[in-house]
Amino acid sequence: MTNSALMATYAPPDILFEKGEGAYLFTEDGDKYLDFISGIAVTAFGHNHPHLVTTLKEQAGKYWHTSNMFRVKAGEQLAERLVKHTFADHVFFGNSGAEAVEAGLKMMRRYHFDRGDTERTRIIGMKNAFHGRTIATVAAAGNPAHIKGFFDGDLGCDHVPFGDIEALRAAITDKTAGVILEPIQGEGGILPAPDGYLKAVRDLCDETGILMMVDEIQCGMGRTGKLFAYEWSGIEPDILSSAKGLGGGFPIGACLANDKASACMVVGTHGSTFGGNPLATAVGNAVLDLMLEDGFLDQVRERGQQLKNGLADVADRHPEILGDVQGLGLMLGVKCHVPNTDMLARLRDANLLTGRAGSDILRLLPPLNLTEHHISEALAIIDQVCADWK
Repeated sequence: MTNSALMATYAPPDILFEKGEGAYLFTEDGDKYLDFISGIAVTAFGHNHPHLVTTLKEQAGKYWHTSNMFRVKAGEQLAERLVKHTFADHVFFGNSGAEAVEAGLKMMRRYHFDRGDTERTRIIGMKNAFHGRTIATVAAAGNPAHIKGFFDGDLGCDHVPFGDIEALRAAITDKTAGVILEPIQGEGGILPAPDGYLKAVRDLCDETGILMMVDEIQCGMGRTGKLFAYEWSGIEPDILSSAKGLGGGFPIGACLANDKASACMVVGTHGSTFGGNPLATAVGNAVLDLMLEDGFLDQVRERGQQLKNGLADVADRHPEILGDVQGLGLMLGVKCHVPNTDMLARLRDANLLTGRAGSDILRLLPPLNLTEHHISEALAIIDQVCADWK
């Protein structure tokens, strides 16, 4: 039974997991589930990975927390490594993706304020986006269902269709501070940006003097086969939000920025009590140890293509149930011609854990270190569920 002491903000199925091992989760009764949702792209290396577990235990035996009143060695190391392997010059650590996005939204506004452009406060977001559940991140995404009952007005945010560069151009005014977008929309339906779109956004931001922020909380940290998805477009944003896979299951968020954008973030402008604590940043470094190994991201791309091809084959065999496969790397969505909630539930009953996105997409976010065996096992379950559909 679910715990009635918890607020009713979630509606989980009546399954209670006791432990995990690799790509599998096990219930208290010993039932085994293949995990192809990874805590919504969080457990990037599956469950109970020895390097992550050892690192966390070692740090837990030293000290847990000092706050940012004092230096944290693991945090400094993690920031240096993220800077080395990305466009960024500086990093701010928080505890979640929403905090990482909030830091970026504040930065876009403060950048113009410090330059004397105090009227440049509006942020342009994309329709069908998702950036978190805080007031500011909900406003940036603009989903009416998430806004309802929490605030009136737009809180300084405008919204345009994702992928429509002319709509974006028309929305930019002398009050615009910046643009936020996901290179691949996650909750909106596993929708990659159209070819050339990110480059066009980058050019438009440069032309108009506003900042470009990419939200890579779900699509970043190796999920698409590159460390961050913006790399596929050959551009560099000004700001990037990261979380989820960065901690491999331990809560951490990071806002990355170049010198231009981050110069405004000085003592007193922003902070976080727990952000960048020794436990989180130690695990973040352990995640990077694994993710930056030679050939690892090549393997993610290879496994992603294998899974995508396999899903397309299953869809071809059951066209009345499944349709097009979309996404990149190991961030994939399959269009459902049946309710995606029903598909998710039937797959779960068959011991495969998946998710949903948008109104009709089955979402697959397996661990990045999955094997061909895991792919074959998942495809067989999906195929059988489709075959048995009535």
